[in-house]
Order: sequence, then C-alpha cells, then structure tokens
Amino acid sequence: MIRAGLVLVLALMSTSASAEVFTYLDAQGNRVYTDQPRANAKRVPIATSNRMAVPASTAAPITTAKKSAEPAPFRYDMLRILIPEPDATLRSSAGELIVSVTSEPGLQSGHRYRLLLDGKATGEPGVSPVFALSNIDRGSHSLSIEILDAAGRTVERTANQPFHMLRISLAQKRQVKPCVADDYGVRPECPLKDKPAEPKNPFLRFF
Repeated sequence: MIRAGLVLVLALMSTSASAEVFTYLDAQGNRVYTDQPRANAKRVPIATSNRMAVPASTAAPITTAKKSAEPAPFRYDMLRILIPEPDATLRSSAGELIVSVTSEPGLQSGHRYRLLLDGKATGEPGVSPVFALSNIDRGSHSLSIEILDAAGRTVERTANQPFHMLRISLAQKRQVKPCVADDYGVRPECPLKDKPAEPKNPFLRFF
C-alpha cells in the first residue's frame, strides 16, 4: 500500500504543479495519498518544479545568405574562321592574307573580335569580321579568333587553325612570266631600273 501511495503521489505531482495532495491513515493503519481533502487528512507540500517551458519562437530561424545573382556569361553557338580554310597553302610575294570570320548568333552589343596570329594579337579588337594581314613570313603559322566582352574578357575562342605561306620571290615571278617593255614600272617584279636600254637606230647617227 505504501508503494501504491507513492505512485499516486508521483502521478498527482506530474499532473499539475498547482494540484494539492493530501495524506491520512486508514482504519488498517495504511498511509493513503489522495487529491481529495478530508477531515483527518493533511496536505502534503509539493516542491516547485525547476523546469521551464521553452517558447517555440525562441529558436532563431536559420536563414541562408542570398548571394546576388550574377547573369550568366553569353555563349555563342558557333565561332569559326571562314577564310583561309584549315591547313590551306597560300602564295603571296608580299605575305598578304585576308582572314574572314563568322559567329552564330552574330556579334553581340559590346563584344569585339580579335585575331591572333601564332598566339599574338594582330591588332586592336573591333567589330569587323574581316582582317587584312601583310608581310607574313614564309612557313607554317596558326590563326585563332576570339570574342571579347566590354570588360576585355574572353567570351569565346577557337582552336588554333594552321596555314602555310609561300612567298614567291620577284626573280621567281619573272621566271614564270618574263617582263616585257610595257611591264616595267607596272608589275612589282619589273621595276624601271631593271628595264633594259632600247637599242638606238643606226640611221639616226647621220642626222
């Protein structure tokens, strides 16, 4: 009975901190605990609980810092060199070359083309897709085209495209097509200084 009474006390204490518990001895001398007051019952003092309820709002919400979304860089579907064709062999006594490029879609606002010869820029970036080069050394070279944005950053770039330059000397050109009188001073390989003197008419000596 004492054990049962202790269980009852614990149950009453857990029910409510403000509930009152009473105890008394029954006719058989057993200690009885109850929450109902009676004439011969004494109130049992209950210690105040030291537990504190934690409000649901006390936990600070976890927020993830939002980074300012930067626009993704523009990408071209296609960028390539049209002229010359890959591995082309070119012949020019002055080492001249015309390069033409294209992109899909077309060049965007603020973007510029820059042509690279053997990995080095041939000039300032611009919007024109056509480049004129001259005095290129004979031998094998590589071309590459890139697109720069307004900040000068590379947006797209092609792989190196090889070509071969054959520079024909003036002597070789004269061998292929000999100079005639009307060619001197007209064809680069036929300068006036190389023009042979015209034979004099022997009959003019008597005049």
